[in-house]
Amino acid sequence: MADIWWKADPHDLHRIIDRVSSVYVERSHLDRDENAVVVINKRETVRIPAALIAVILLGPGTRVTHGAVRLLADSGTAVCWVGEQGVRMYAAGLGPSRGAGLLHRQAWLVTRPKERLGVARAMYGMRFPGEDVSQATMQQLRGREGARFRKLYRAHSERTGVPWDGRVYKAGDAFVAGDDLNRLLSAANAALYGICHAVIMGLGASPGLGFVHTGSAISFVLDIADLYKAEYTIPLAFDLTAQGLTDERDARTGLRDQIAQTKLLNRIVTDIKGLLSPPGTDFDTPESSELWDERLGTVSAGINWADDAPGEKKRPPLTAALEENTASEPPQLGEQHIAIIGPESEERLPPTDPGQEPGSL
Repeated sequence: MADIWWKADPHDLHRIIDRVSSVYVERSHLDRDENAVVVINKRETVRIPAALIAVILLGPGTRVTHGAVRLLADSGTAVCWVGEQGVRMYAAGLGPSRGAGLLHRQAWLVTRPKERLGVARAMYGMRFPGEDVSQATMQQLRGREGARFRKLYRAHSERTGVPWDGRVYKAGDAFVAGDDLNRLLSAANAALYGICHAVIMGLGASPGLGFVHTGSAISFVLDIADLYKAEYTIPLAFDLTAQGLTDERDARTGLRDQIAQTKLLNRIVTDIKGLLSPPGTDFDTPESSELWDERLGTVSAGINWADDAPGEKKRPPLTAALEENTASEPPQLGEQHIAIIGPESEERLPPTDPGQEPGSL
């Protein structure tokens, strides 16, 4: 793991702001050609400069070579293994940032009650447009949220004619709890968690440091997903139930289509940046590795800080090291989301390794 970080010097990496936010690949083969990732399927061959991608999402039917993954890691590109259109996340590799600026900012906010409450209020403010939540307590905000969801369920029940008898959810067995509508809600929400998880990992934030939710490894994922349930998963579940489409796959594919049509991924990126780094915030880490200092904040790494000795290069003064610690522009992602999807076919690609199942990863 350590080898990965020195192979690509921060100065050799494209700034995150200059990168395409994500590339989604489905039913294709990924390989490496010099400094480009080559995506091959029966319809087309696409060469993508690896260092210009922030996140690459590997969907169903995708095969990737060791060389391609190594190039993406060296380029600081996050790799996520996801379901169709990124609606369910299975695993993730390294993020695109060599620094931990966004993660530090998130940890700073979540460990200070006043700042944490401010972010939580901002999240609820996004759900209650036009309402003033600047002085509301968490208890008051939870009460408003509960009342809002009751109204939403009632309104969609009247709109679609689907009876609503309350939310039923069983942790660990969500898809067998309750009626068809509840199962579709659980399936759609799980898919939404997947895309939110993928974006959070791609940005370099922590999925576990939540502001409203806490105690879970995906607390921040739940926080972000809650911003979109009223607009996406709730109406979708009612519509599918009204149409008699009650399989879990119906919820996942329905949400997938909505995500593609409305460019939700770009919106999630913008919202996370707005919550963790509002205008005027300056938090990004420098472009080189540093050491923490209790008095000065940080000092340069990669040099010998022992007392001066004969024949050794004199170390720079602490003041000079501190002056070098200048924060740059906060990391941002571009607004593009590219999808490369191969044609549907019963024929699978041949295996590259003896004994490997055709079409497997």
